[in-house]
Amino acid sequence: MDTNQLAEKILKEVGGEENVQSLVHCATRLRFKLKDRNIVDKSAVESIPGVVTVMESAGQFQVVIGNTVPEVYAAIGTISNLTGDQTGSDNSSNDNETIFGKFVDLISSLFTPLLGVMAGAGILKGLLSIATTTKLIIPETSTYIILSAIADSLFYFLPVLLAITAARKFKANVFVAVTIAGALVYPTIIGLAAPDISADFFGIPVVMVKYTSTVIPIILAIYVMSVLEKFLNKRLHQSIKNFITPMILLVVIVPLTLMIFGPFGVYVGNAIADVLITVINFNPIIAGALIAASWQILVMFGLHWGIVPVMMNNIATMGKDPLKPSVAISVFAQAGAVLGVMLKTKNKEFRALSASAVVTALFGITEPAVYGVTLRLKRPFIIGVISAAVGGGIVGYAGSMGYAAGPSSILMIPAFYGPNGEGFVGFLIGIAVAFVLAAVLTYFIGFEDIPEATTATKETTTVAQVGVKSEVISSPLAGDIVSLENINDKAFASGTLGQGLAIAPTKGEVISPVNGTVTMAFATGHAVGVTSENGAEVLIHIGLDTVQLEGKHFELKVTQGQTVKVGEPLVVFDIEAIKAAGFDVTTPVIITNTANYEDVVVSDQAQVNAGDRLITLL
Repeated sequence: MDTNQLAEKILKEVGGEENVQSLVHCATRLRFKLKDRNIVDKSAVESIPGVVTVMESAGQFQVVIGNTVPEVYAAIGTISNLTGDQTGSDNSSNDNETIFGKFVDLISSLFTPLLGVMAGAGILKGLLSIATTTKLIIPETSTYIILSAIADSLFYFLPVLLAITAARKFKANVFVAVTIAGALVYPTIIGLAAPDISADFFGIPVVMVKYTSTVIPIILAIYVMSVLEKFLNKRLHQSIKNFITPMILLVVIVPLTLMIFGPFGVYVGNAIADVLITVINFNPIIAGALIAASWQILVMFGLHWGIVPVMMNNIATMGKDPLKPSVAISVFAQAGAVLGVMLKTKNKEFRALSASAVVTALFGITEPAVYGVTLRLKRPFIIGVISAAVGGGIVGYAGSMGYAAGPSSILMIPAFYGPNGEGFVGFLIGIAVAFVLAAVLTYFIGFEDIPEATTATKETTTVAQVGVKSEVISSPLAGDIVSLENINDKAFASGTLGQGLAIAPTKGEVISPVNGTVTMAFATGHAVGVTSENGAEVLIHIGLDTVQLEGKHFELKVTQGQTVKVGEPLVVFDIEAIKAAGFDVTTPVIITNTANYEDVVVSDQAQVNAGDRLITLL
């Protein structure tokens, strides 16, 4: 499936453009904020070729793609209006979203667009530090001055860049926001922060601080600016608001920032840095181990964004950050675990997947490694976490620091080289130990391997996956059988969601077609999924578009995670009431993991009773 097809399929499965409140992307995943989560089938999105997995966290429906996510994001932009300047800027309230969830969404929206250039500038900054230490470049030369300006400009003018992303997030005028940020880093304003100079604004004392490289003050300023801008635009006449509003915003927000937001933000940032340093200094080994061990778990749920501004603020206020080395350790540990899988597995295709995941993980993209390999096998993921803790303890003991922002990867190693190289050797030892330990433990402790596809002789049956057993799926309904391609739903009719058939029910009761576990139970009762003891994934979708009934005429009899037996009631529904509401009750019954089987043989009967043989999996 090419990028355009993947984009089109993902957008369709999340409910179309009309169901998307906002969309942003990070290094590996599309981050949707959906208007109605209930109409989206998570398993259907996960089954799309090219989608690694789907995560739900902090109010976001996160579709993990991998390295090609920018291309998929751009392709969505060609078929929708979701990726313009205002992408991800919808700050409309979601009452069901927690305060922390809103905070995570805010931080990811502000910092994600800057990650690439941060990484590039951070690498250059580290290389320049190494070059000056080894005397390859002399600091007094114009060459050094030029390279230093290139490496430092992003961090020096960080308030300006954050003004852009914040303005987009808060739906404010980007150019006014940039002008406000520019005033904060204006040379004469910076000069007022000198200790021997007192400043005031119309007689009101101003506590001047240095705003270059700061994070919190500009975010506060642009948020207040967005609120004031909306207020003014609603009250000023159309003929004057285009120039009067910007003037008022500049005259009000810049002084307010210098007098209130700025000092508050800087002091808060300094306080956070001081507390963090105190905790780490209390026991740097334990602190480093805990940070490294927990980082990949935080990434899985998208919660790491709550820590990103802390790390950036540390670099801004102290010129270094003690968290980043432990964060980097976790990346190398997972890469090592995947290497162990690659060396151990007997499955050629899985070995190739693992080899690719090792490379991407070393370059800072761990999702293919985690979701595609280590977490899938469970034991290697745990080994990666333990190895990260060991490496984190080493960098904590060594006092390693990160001196530039950006995703942790092998290319970012120079960014951990500071003045005189303090802690750098310990950092190198830490990542080497974490990487090698994870690889060795994974190899020798082992894991339950993914069986390789085998082809039997012509006289025997060919099985798509060894370990997937043939089985019979009973009918969950009584009614008339309808060919899947003949139902009025393109997603089901095309077979994209899996092979199977449909039933026009004559009785409003759905029973379990297998012995297994309820793996999907929509609160609306319109759909239920059961995974059999042998691994068959059966989806029963009662009617077409019936999610719109919002649970009316359905009674769910089971809960997600519940163990069920063949014949046990799953859902009771009112056929006539659903028809009267204008909905088709034809019910698709599909095998969502069709790819695991060589053949899916459906019943050729015209009618079926609940419990009859319906589908045979070979």
